[in-house]
Amino acid sequence: MKAKKSYGQHFLTSEEIARQISQALQAENEYNKVLEIGPGQGMLTKYLLQKDYELLVVEADDDMVFYLKKHFPKLKGQIINADFLKVDLNLFIKNEPFAIIGNFPYNISSQILFKMLEYKAQVPELVGMFQKEMADRVISGPGSRTYGVISVLVQAFYEGELILDVDKRFFNPQPKVQSAVIRLTRKENQKLDCNEKLFRIVVKQAFSQRRKMLRNTMKAFIKGDELLEKGFFTKRPEQLSVEDFVQLTNWVDERIN
Repeated sequence: MKAKKSYGQHFLTSEEIARQISQALQAENEYNKVLEIGPGQGMLTKYLLQKDYELLVVEADDDMVFYLKKHFPKLKGQIINADFLKVDLNLFIKNEPFAIIGNFPYNISSQILFKMLEYKAQVPELVGMFQKEMADRVISGPGSRTYGVISVLVQAFYEGELILDVDKRFFNPQPKVQSAVIRLTRKENQKLDCNEKLFRIVVKQAFSQRRKMLRNTMKAFIKGDELLEKGFFTKRPEQLSVEDFVQLTNWVDERIN
């Protein structure tokens, strides 16, 4: 079966890499539900089926769903034929913890992470294949040129680590970019010490002009305030940790309220 550009499909061809990805999930004793996104022809799925998981797979491509049903009879009743971004997961997983895993379509990988954050109370872990550039952005720390909005929003709730880099030759068709597998493990504290909705707004505003100091970008919230004269506001957004953004959010919250 041929990959479809409309679904961003690049099929993993390495058995060893698929095995390593399946083994990267850690907390097997804490939950047994695992959700695989975009299984395609089941290269990773077959390794997950060997484990003691209650596996669900989400696949939007009707042809791939047909293929999975034919070649993996164990998946009967466990295939969600839908666009992951549009699925209400509560219809299939009733307020229970579950891990997310997959060789993610690169064109929607950031949206997958944002949806994960919506379900963070239920998702203790994610293991995923990303475009290398995106993987670096997700797990990079303050001071890195790749540190940005998605870095802060994900790291507010998850610890990230690189599992392995994957060369483009291990895919069919070959993508134009290199890839990497990362693991995200949820932090014990699932709540920030600030207004979380405002936190997201402040982070996005700060990085909207990442080369400018905070005293310029934060004028949208606290214009003319002596607070802007603090040394803190001479920093640029990539210099701020998650904790710094929490503090900044609280300052903004005090001013606008």
